[in-house]
Amino acid sequence: MKHRIDPKIDCVFKALLGSEENRNLLVHFLNAILTSDLTAPITDAEILNPYNDKEFLDDKLSVVDVKAKDSEGRLYQIEIQLLSYRHLPERMIYTWCDIISQQLQSGHDYSLLKPVYSIWLLAENLLPGETDYAHEYKLQNRQGRTLADLGGIHLLELKKFTAERIETEEQRWLQFFKEGEQLDESALPDWMNTEEMRQAMKTLKLDHQVFLRVLPP
Repeated sequence: MKHRIDPKIDCVFKALLGSEENRNLLVHFLNAILTSDLTAPITDAEILNPYNDKEFLDDKLSVVDVKAKDSEGRLYQIEIQLLSYRHLPERMIYTWCDIISQQLQSGHDYSLLKPVYSIWLLAENLLPGETDYAHEYKLQNRQGRTLADLGGIHLLELKKFTAERIETEEQRWLQFFKEGEQLDESALPDWMNTEEMRQAMKTLKLDHQVFLRVLPP
């Protein structure tokens, strides 16, 4: 039976990757997306308050979908964006920089800064001139030399993602977010036959039951 719950819906997305009961899914997702960035797999992550604190009353408050920190102190921001708009890239850069700046207080040394990895799953295409679905941005010069190892921003355009065969965990997650609403829990495709995907599917089913209880008859 199809559950008709889209994993890209904000509250469902947060239930999948931003809840304590699914913290293992968060770790699995981060390892899948950031394979090329990590020197060793993430073993655990603490889910943090999604509100980035303001230093002054008139500072702009930024709120993220999911924010987490691993045992090495590295920080992670994960966002789902259903609609594209003109200044979305500026928002991506602003929230990434905001999380970096929030690490230090007055008197702290800059050497204490840890990398911040910002991951954006985009339901609509943001870069129409690019054919690749995955884009990574870091602090580098034209020759590819890094100014400082402070992580970076990963954009994943779901509409552009296609795979004849699911071969990596990144592909598995992207396929799930792209087609999750159409999945039939009684006849799941082979690529969904993993412990993590079954747990993710169970979360969709639970959210569907919650929605049924709150919707009018």
